[in-house]
Amino acid sequence: MNNPKLFVIEYTLHGTPKSFVIRAEKMDNSEAWHWASCDAGVGRIGRFGREQVKKTSKPLAEKFGIEGVTWRSA
Repeated sequence: MNNPKLFVIEYTLHGTPKSFVIRAEKMDNSEAWHWASCDAGVGRIGRFGREQVKKTSKPLAEKFGIEGVTWRSA
């Protein structure tokens, strides 16, 4: 990563508020939904830095009870 930054991602899982901090090069809504699903145990994180993993989409995450994903710079 060239310029990693810290981001705070907040979401609800089955009505329970959750939040965590992640270091990433860039962040957008689709990245935030993917990382929230990983934190909730739904999404998959690649084993190696170069391994390409299919990102978890918002509709799929919502099926598992993840809602209201927001992100901001830390």
